[in-house]
Amino acid sequence: MEQGFDILNWDGTLSSSEFRIAALAFAEKWNRFNSTSLPQWSWSLCPKHPWTAAHEAEGYLSLENVFLRESSEEDDDEVSDVGKEEPSCSGQDDAIDGAILVQSCGDEIHCYDFHIVYSSSYRVPVLYFRGYCNDGQPLAMDDIEKDLPGNSAKLLMESKWTFITQEEHPFLNRPWCTLHPCGTSEWMKLLLSTDASRAQHRVEFENYLVSWLSVIGQVVGLRIPFEMLNT
Repeated sequence: MEQGFDILNWDGTLSSSEFRIAALAFAEKWNRFNSTSLPQWSWSLCPKHPWTAAHEAEGYLSLENVFLRESSEEDDDEVSDVGKEEPSCSGQDDAIDGAILVQSCGDEIHCYDFHIVYSSSYRVPVLYFRGYCNDGQPLAMDDIEKDLPGNSAKLLMESKWTFITQEEHPFLNRPWCTLHPCGTSEWMKLLLSTDASRAQHRVEFENYLVSWLSVIGQVVGLRIPFEMLNT
């Protein structure tokens, strides 16, 4: 049975237990509507705590080893293009669907890990990501910015609700890039306050992360299947 909260009194945030429910629902939908060639989102337990009933919400969603497309020199001036099928410079088809691929400049293959982590301070999900070369060497921020979709700079410049920063991953204690969550609760309340929701005075928090990533994912080139928005 789906659970939700009264839209009239909701402030756009989630509790940690609601985040876990929303995260598991999101991962199930993502994995159901994507082909087996795509990486899958999975729930990772917090390494700081042994699993107990009290700490069952201590974890995060992870999508790892997302490979970025190799490009030839003639691609260097092109913007990142997500969801567009093109051959790599090797002439072979990529095994991973174009929905989560962007182009990287040069001859290197860049790989990315994405984590969705709950912020107890803002009480909303936060997207953390890191980029590295296929030999494991971490990418500099300048290289990461080049890998982002072409409209990312515009989105970040115009947006009043997010910007990219670099900070310590709350569970892994290593520097990761993150999209700052300031304003997330406000725009999520607006996003989910549809006519249907207002008529029912209810928001299903199982759909929270689907709606959230449909917006936030545009900045880093992650698109969700259209079917996920209609279930």
